[in-house]
Amino acid sequence: METIEIDIPVDEFILKGNLTIPKNANSLVIFSHGSGSSRFSTRNNFVARILNQSKIATLLTDLLTMEEDEIYENRFDIELLTQRLITVTNYASELPILKKLPVGYFGASTGAASALKAAARLKHMVKAIVSRGGRPDLALDDLKLIEAPTLLIVGSRDHVVIELNEQAYKYLTCYKKLEIIDGATHLFEEPGKLEEVAYLASKWFTEHIANSKNKSHAIHR
Repeated sequence: METIEIDIPVDEFILKGNLTIPKNANSLVIFSHGSGSSRFSTRNNFVARILNQSKIATLLTDLLTMEEDEIYENRFDIELLTQRLITVTNYASELPILKKLPVGYFGASTGAASALKAAARLKHMVKAIVSRGGRPDLALDDLKLIEAPTLLIVGSRDHVVIELNEQAYKYLTCYKKLEIIDGATHLFEEPGKLEEVAYLASKWFTEHIANSKNKSHAIHR
């Protein structure tokens, strides 16, 4: 299973993405990273590898150029990041090798807000969403518009973020679930906790994308 770097044109810029397509891939999950993170995030790459084992293709992409990322405010410009994620999603969905794959989002920290907002605007294109230690409260105005099944994962020791997720959870009208991982802090750095995140995400995407009645045919490589 090979990971390739792809170029994604956005306006006059080129964003870099790391694409992995396992044999007989049945879906594609696009990652939206938290502020200050990138496609090289060790945590998100770990989750991606677990998803790949379940025949889920993954795309980890930077939503800001290196120059843009140096401007601190850009990292928290949720509207900008949302528009970039929409552009990335539309581009990936038109690639011949990915065109038949239904799409899901995995958002981490502030990246969950842009994933949720993008899903609200793309409607039927996004089939499932997973948020890891996310900030769905930054997308409150869009939450009621989301149709994709949404899983919010938070560590039990991440008290402030639990409250923010519980608040946002009430706004979601789609099929939804809030999972609290016992003993985990915000980054799920404790032994075995990130593995729990990865397997919960894999199960959610498999149930709501790969095994859905409306799924597309798997890609054979």
